[in-house]
Amino acid sequence: NVLAPFEPKPYLYRISTAYNENFDPDFSPIPTSANDLPSLSEWNRTFVLAALEIWAGRRSPNQLARWCNSLTFQELLKCVGITKEVGKLRKIHIQEPLDGLCESTATVRFGNRVRAISIRFEGVDRRWLCTNLRML
Repeated sequence: NVLAPFEPKPYLYRISTAYNENFDPDFSPIPTSANDLPSLSEWNRTFVLAALEIWAGRRSPNQLARWCNSLTFQELLKCVGITKEVGKLRKIHIQEPLDGLCESTATVRFGNRVRAISIRFEGVDRRWLCTNLRML
């Protein structure tokens, strides 16, 4: 019998990113393991499609307010209507450097042009929270 090499599972990060937000210590965000959160592939797809509709001015940004930290949501508000059309999602590449942390890249087609979107989710308070969203 040949044993497979032992690969330790990444540890859950212990402190949520605050991004200059102040929290009462009793009510600060609680990191959540990916095992207790929705599927990343489906979550990424749903979130990116919603963001594309917001950037095209076809969806209210308030629909993603609960799923973004305040800094990311403020950036999202500034970008409402920056595209003329809703881009067509091509592929999403998902990485999990730590348990409860997701860094994704999506490729989107706008007519003849392909653009990339970078996204960072953190498992916080039993939900995925977007802490960074950029269209490159």
